[in-house]
Amino acid sequence: MAAINWALVAPLIAIEAILLIVALIDLARIHATNGPKWVWAIVIIFVSIIGPILYFIFGRKTS
Repeated sequence: MAAINWALVAPLIAIEAILLIVALIDLARIHATNGPKWVWAIVIIFVSIIGPILYFIFGRKTS
């Protein structure tokens, strides 16, 4: 663990956590998505930093 450069890793962890939280809040508030909400919740949670980005690009239904 001492060999990990925390100056590089800590911002990535923070960005991932912020994206995860914002995407889940948006998913809870939005009424319609492209696909089932439960699938998007799984993608957001388990596909790391790419999951929330995929949700914001493809998951939100435009009006």
